[in-house]
Amino acid sequence: MREIFAGLPWWVKWVAVPVIALVVFGGLIASVVGFVVGLLFKLLIFVALVGGLVYVVRKFTAGSSSRGDW
Repeated sequence: MREIFAGLPWWVKWVAVPVIALVVFGGLIASVVGFVVGLLFKLLIFVALVGGLVYVVRKFTAGSSSRGDW
């Protein structure tokens, strides 16, 4: 593989080959990036909802324990 690229000009190695790779694999790269971003967004929403639930439960249990035990 190195022998193939050794005789080529610099712009083929550093411009043309990456552009061709982006054209060929661009859809795959975009779908993977979109999946990862979507997963991180859902994870952030999950953490926020669980944190809010823990906050609400602790607030209500602290308020109800001061009224007396059942």
